Amino acid sequence: MLRKFPTVLKCSVAAFTLVIGFGTASVYAQDVDDVVATVDQVEITEGDLAYAAQDYANQLQQVPPNEWRGVLTDVLVEMNLLANAAKEQGLQDEPDFKRLMEFERTRALRNAYFQKFIQNTISEDDIQAAYDEQFGDFKGEQEISARHILVETEDEAKQIIADLEGGADFAELAKEKSTGPSGKNGGQLGFFGKGQMVPEFEEAAFALEPGSFTKEPVKTQFGYHIILNEEARERPAPALEEVADQLRQNLVLEKFRAKLEELRASADVAIVEPVEAEGDDAAAQDGEKAE
Repeated sequence: MLRKFPTVLKCSVAAFTLVIGFGTASVYAQDVDDVVATVDQVEITEGDLAYAAQDYANQLQQVPPNEWRGVLTDVLVEMNLLANAAKEQGLQDEPDFKRLMEFERTRALRNAYFQKFIQNTISEDDIQAAYDEQFGDFKGEQEISARHILVETEDEAKQIIADLEGGADFAELAKEKSTGPSGKNGGQLGFFGKGQMVPEFEEAAFALEPGSFTKEPVKTQFGYHIILNEEARERPAPALEEVADQLRQNLVLEKFRAKLEELRASADVAIVEPVEAEGDDAAAQDGEKAE
């Protein structure tokens, strides 16, 4: 299963993470036994809401958080109405229903084990250690912080270059002359790496020494640019808080896989291949002959 469905496994772990986080006391501050509704004397509790939140985690992402409680209450009321009708028809005694209940019990035990012995065992120290291992020797790509002034004609660009060489302030000229959207911010583009700008602009910008500007207009599809390289640096590692959730999920996935391998090694697992019916075998042979 791990070899065949890695994407499904990763999505399952992500879903578990969302589910576990939603069903905690931080979401429902009341006692789990507090009654929120009744259906024919059957009580629906805060604990039931938490379980429903787990079951409908994906759907709840489409609903504003302030509406979750009302939606879940409605879901549980409707669920109990239909469940009561099913009991009146004796559906709980049918073999298919009993098989389904055994499956649901197995799944609930799986989820409880996952939460207690995998999900909840990842500590902040574990996340810090994973961050240090992944980003401790981080060396980012070269990037620069630049400003530019964009104008329509080469003559305009040359005049601005002359003004800059005469001591004019780049940011002020950008506010006054630039036709680009960054003009109002003094032409500030912030930090960017290679591959983020059109080739002509990138080549000219990265060729500049920090603190210098282009002495000739740079022509692109947008017009004529004068570019100022303000600063060059290696892209820094992301802050811990930016990647903590992803690191936690990776750690959970690693622990999940390791635990499954451990359990498989100590268990007697036998996969029974399906037996083909005689009619299916004959049909397959006929198909081969037809080819």
